[in-house]
Amino acid sequence: MSTIFITGTSTGLGRAAVELFSARGWRVIATMRAPEKETELGDLPGVTLKRLDVTDPDAIVRVVAETLAEEPVDVLFNNAGYGLAGPFEAATDEQIVQNITTNLLGVMRVTKEFIPHFRERGAGVILTTTSIGGKVTMPFNSVYHAAKFGAEGWSEGLAYELAPFGIRVKTLAPGGIRTDFGGRSLDQTAHPDYLEALIRATSRFRDPSRDSTRSSAEQVAQAAFDAVTDGSEQITYVVGQDAQEYMGMREQLGQSGFVSASTRLFFG
Repeated sequence: MSTIFITGTSTGLGRAAVELFSARGWRVIATMRAPEKETELGDLPGVTLKRLDVTDPDAIVRVVAETLAEEPVDVLFNNAGYGLAGPFEAATDEQIVQNITTNLLGVMRVTKEFIPHFRERGAGVILTTTSIGGKVTMPFNSVYHAAKFGAEGWSEGLAYELAPFGIRVKTLAPGGIRTDFGGRSLDQTAHPDYLEALIRATSRFRDPSRDSTRSSAEQVAQAAFDAVTDGSEQITYVVGQDAQEYMGMREQLGQSGFVSASTRLFFG
């Protein structure tokens, strides 16, 4: 039986991934900041809940060591993360540090604790949820893009180092997911001089008609399962119709063309 360690499992994609991997017969170490509030996942076959805040370096070291002392792990799925939207000028230092710590440094720190284990076993998969926002940009998401572009670049660079040890490094880059990410998992900044532009961009982001191209959490969880079990050397998996469309536009138009097209899309 294979074992997967997943961060950020209380809701959304992380929760759907726990349910899917459990249903496929995997052992699942499901981590979250407040496992005492969870009433369902712990009852699923093969699921163990653990407390982990990926912004706490000491907790990362402790929880990973505790887990590996109990059983070997085959897959690490770095999924914890949240958005930060709004004018960069209005972002506090605390908001910037917290977002990058969660979305990038937390990923790096958790992964670092697993690498010796995978290297000694000569096998392992490291999958990180980035976002289509780690491949293309959109207005009023600059800090989030910094973290997610960073996670994409770090993952690709790390793949070179770990391939000789039989360790595959992969990223999952979904587009919009029909969860409450835009509420529960979104921090926002505000500044009066950007208000009109922010309202226009936000109305486009929240346009209900865009739901038809977004993915469900279950669909993205299936993509995660496929990524860690396909045995390929593929690094990035762009998931969802909207994400595929954004990537296609970026590849076709190039950087300047894409920014111009996005400006018209969000503000035109």
